[in-house]
Amino acid sequence: MQRLLFRPIYALAVVLLLLLVACGSAAQQPAASSPDVAEPTTAAVEGEVIRIGFSAWPGWIPWQVAVEQGLFEANGVNVEMVWFEGYLDSLNALATGQLDGNTQTLNDTISSVAAGDDQVVVLVNDNSTGNDQVIVRTDINDVTDLAGKTIAAELGAVSHFLLLLGMEEAGLSADDITFQPMETGAAASAFAAGQVDGVAVFAPFTTMALSTDEGKVLFSSADFPGAIPDFLVVSRELVEERPDDVQRIVDTWYDTLDYIEANPDEAYAIMAKRAGVSVEEYREYDEGTTIFTVEDNLEAFTPGDTMAHLPYAAERIATFLLDNELIEAKPDLTNLFDDQFVQAHADQQSMLAE
Repeated sequence: MQRLLFRPIYALAVVLLLLLVACGSAAQQPAASSPDVAEPTTAAVEGEVIRIGFSAWPGWIPWQVAVEQGLFEANGVNVEMVWFEGYLDSLNALATGQLDGNTQTLNDTISSVAAGDDQVVVLVNDNSTGNDQVIVRTDINDVTDLAGKTIAAELGAVSHFLLLLGMEEAGLSADDITFQPMETGAAASAFAAGQVDGVAVFAPFTTMALSTDEGKVLFSSADFPGAIPDFLVVSRELVEERPDDVQRIVDTWYDTLDYIEANPDEAYAIMAKRAGVSVEEYREYDEGTTIFTVEDNLEAFTPGDTMAHLPYAAERIATFLLDNELIEAKPDLTNLFDDQFVQAHADQQSMLAE
C-alpha cells in the first residue's frame, strides 16, 4: 500500500524514460503486464480506451466501485482502470505514456512536472486528515522533544513533508533531528523494533508502527488541513484532444460518490476487497481521509495563502522538494491545475436542481 514520492534516483530514471519515449526507443509492454499490476477491468464502450492508474489509498479506491458498477459505461466513456500494487510504478507508467491518467499526490505530480512530464490536475479526490502520522516513543510529549532524536521516514514522501511542517511550526529545523531515510514499510518496522525514536508514515503503515504499544501519535495530517491532497492527474494531451471524455470521467467520480452514499454496505465491501483488508479495517483508514465535495474542489483550486489552496500548497511543496534536492529547479506550475471539469459538473448539477 505504497504512496511514495520519487527518490532522487527515481526522478532521474523518469527523465531518462521520457527521453527514450521521445526518441521512439521505449518499446515497453503495457503496465498491466507487470507482475506488480493487477489485470484491469475494461469498460465495454465504443471509442479508444483511456487508461488510468490507481493504487491503495482510501481516496482512490472508490474508483473500483465505478468499475464494478458500470458507472463509466453509464457516462459513455471507455475507461480501463489499472490497479498498481506499487504506487511508484503508476507514476512511471504515466510519465512514459503507458497511462493517460493516474491517481497521485501533489508532491509526486510536481516531481513529474519538474522531470519534464506535462500533467494536469483535473480533480481533487481527497485530503489526508489523519492517515499520515508522526509516531514517537511514549516518553516524547511535545514536538520540541524531537530535538536530538532519530526520526525515520521515506525521503521526500508526503509523510516526510508532514514531519517538517510540524517541526517548523514548533520552531525546529531539519538540522535539529537525526534524520534516518528509509522506505516507509522499513521505517515503520524499525520503529516497532525500537531502532529509532520516531517515524513519519501513512496508513496502513501507521498500524505497523503502533503494533507494539510502545508508540503514540505526536501529530498527524489532521493538524495541517490541505497539506496532503490527492488527485486525478491526466496528460495534457488528453485534456486538449478529448476534453469531453475527461468531463465524463470527472462526472463518473461524483456518480461513484453518490453510489457509495446510497449503497454503503455494498460499496465498502467492494473497496475493502480491492484494498485487501477487512471492511472494519477499511472504515478505520477511511476515517483519516476526507473525500472532497464539488464545493471543496472549487475552493481548493482557487488562489489563497494557506495549504488549503492548491496554488499556495504547490509553491510550498516545490520549495520542499528543491531544498531536499529531489528536483533540480522549481517547475512552471502556472498551468498545473485545471478546474474547468469540476466547474462544469457543478454548473450541470445547479441547472438540474432548478
